[in-house]
Amino acid sequence: MTSEPRLPACEVLPLHSLIRSAEQGIASRVLAKAAGGSLTVFAFDTGQGLTEHSSPFDALVLVTEGALAITVGGATLDATPGTIVRLPATVPHALEAAIPTRMLLVMLR
Repeated sequence: MTSEPRLPACEVLPLHSLIRSAEQGIASRVLAKAAGGSLTVFAFDTGQGLTEHSSPFDALVLVTEGALAITVGGATLDATPGTIVRLPATVPHALEAAIPTRMLLVMLR
């Protein structure tokens, strides 16, 4: 995964411009981080994803482009642009991009 500087303040920026795709890989960029959580943008190439893991905090996945298969607690959900999925704390989850995909991940503490 790659990392770039955080999001500049007081600017209007197209979401698409905030991260470059990684051919046959995954790219990520932390846009904001505070005591209450963080906001990270991800770009996945087809077939790429995150293996099963869990987090001590709730997380929200907002798909902006593409399509994700998100497995949460053994159930698989199809997430497409304009959808949001809450990943409950401590529940195992994983995701895989069916096509090149971009998403925002909001971690809540």
